[in-house]
Amino acid sequence: MPSTRHRATLLLAAFAALTITAPLHAATFRWASASDIPTWDIHSQNNALANGVHASVYETLYYYTDKFELVPVLATGSRLLSPTQLRVTLRPGVKFQDGSAFSADDAVFSLTRAMEKTSNFGVYTQGIDKVVKVDDMTIDILTKAPNPVLLRQLTELRMMSKAWAEKNKSTAPKDIKTAEENYAHRHAMGTGPFMLKRWEQDVKLELVENPTWWGKAAGLKPGNVTEIVYTPIKAEATRVAALLSGEVDMVLDPSPSDLVRLRANPQLKIVDGVENRSLFLGMDQFRDELPGASVKGKNPLKDRRVRLALYQAIDIAAIQKNIMRGLAEPTGTIVPPQVAGWSKKVDARYPYDLNAAKKLMAEAGYSSGFEVDFACPNNRYINDEEICQAVSAMWARLGVKAKLRTLPLSTYFPMIQRYEASIYMLGWGVPTFDALYSLQSLLRTVGAQGDGNYNVGRYSNPQMDALVERIKKEIDLKNRTELIGKALELSHEDVAYLPLHNQVIPWAMKKNIDMVHRADNRIDMRSVKVN
Repeated sequence: MPSTRHRATLLLAAFAALTITAPLHAATFRWASASDIPTWDIHSQNNALANGVHASVYETLYYYTDKFELVPVLATGSRLLSPTQLRVTLRPGVKFQDGSAFSADDAVFSLTRAMEKTSNFGVYTQGIDKVVKVDDMTIDILTKAPNPVLLRQLTELRMMSKAWAEKNKSTAPKDIKTAEENYAHRHAMGTGPFMLKRWEQDVKLELVENPTWWGKAAGLKPGNVTEIVYTPIKAEATRVAALLSGEVDMVLDPSPSDLVRLRANPQLKIVDGVENRSLFLGMDQFRDELPGASVKGKNPLKDRRVRLALYQAIDIAAIQKNIMRGLAEPTGTIVPPQVAGWSKKVDARYPYDLNAAKKLMAEAGYSSGFEVDFACPNNRYINDEEICQAVSAMWARLGVKAKLRTLPLSTYFPMIQRYEASIYMLGWGVPTFDALYSLQSLLRTVGAQGDGNYNVGRYSNPQMDALVERIKKEIDLKNRTELIGKALELSHEDVAYLPLHNQVIPWAMKKNIDMVHRADNRIDMRSVKVN
């Protein structure tokens, strides 16, 4: 990572472009999407919707502007003292929402908490050896080797009060794999522009403005929202009805089938953008026998020919046209084009070819097919359940009888992380905009320090592991890009996953709502204006 120093003036300039006019009045912003966040524990579950919501209450040392430029937030700057020692200076005058001062003790605690065994944020702490306090407003982050993406990793490591966590017995993150709750699961206390007022899971979430937020005086809240009400509404028709009736001001995930009439409504507007997220199907490549499958004594998904057959039996053009209504870009890899390391070469798909798929199945000894478990979320991605239903029908032509089960987000992700699905759907955004985040999470053999944290099919290849370890430490851009390309090509050759598409995200809202559409599909509540 090159030596760098960011000053507070950069932060102010970066957000200045968001300012439209001075807020004229306080306002309530009501929005909805299909699912609820799974927890308020900021290090418990690495979930994109939750991370975006948490960002309104909990802040990070660094964050992105709407143009995804890296800027300091609770930091004022950083510099490399050596290739493995980053010194970070903290912003003075910042207070938590209980009035206590943010200091180096909190920063050290928070980063160390994210490294705990029960944390799901190990992918963001990868390479960190330890974090130490230099003085009240300075910390050093010591890494095991040079880390070219460390500052980008810090954008998702939110700061929690050490005293608050200790007082409420929440020093360790809630374990995603168990039902046991800690205090931080349902309560929050950060430094951000909003505070948690009420959260009734799967019913309603309410945030209110933090009147003492440090950034308000610095002009970092050009919007006028003082209250946020979020309602998870699973049914597509009900979400749209809520928007049309005025019950909500904005829907994050309108159904593609409703967009034509929504665009024609003079009281509404649709803002489109490509999301930094790829959807794919994962497969259990670890067990010697799949639970509930018709094949006994072996696992057909361990056979590359079977995985390739499943891939080539998916008519991705039909899914794009008939289900996604054009709101998808077919992909042949697990990272979207915005990510460092993506190329047209690694994005090339295996062709849809049912005859070739049938031949591969016969060669593998499954000419009559087999029954297999297939799990999908039903309220996380655009038309997720419909996509899985279509894929099941396509696989049936091979004789593969997918026993499809769909679950809500809150139970789906803990389930797959307990390795309880044979085939599963996953959508993967890349907050660091660097392919290492995906390679380490999805393709590295499951191990310590966050490796393979979402490799729930437990794919393992020593050649891939070696590439990922080299990428972690490589600081030469040319060499690093080549290594990433090799890793993505290896994933393609192994058919480690079945890539589907990159999502195109439309946001539907009332005409009187102004907001910035972001590729990470997050609403920056600081900039929302209700006119």
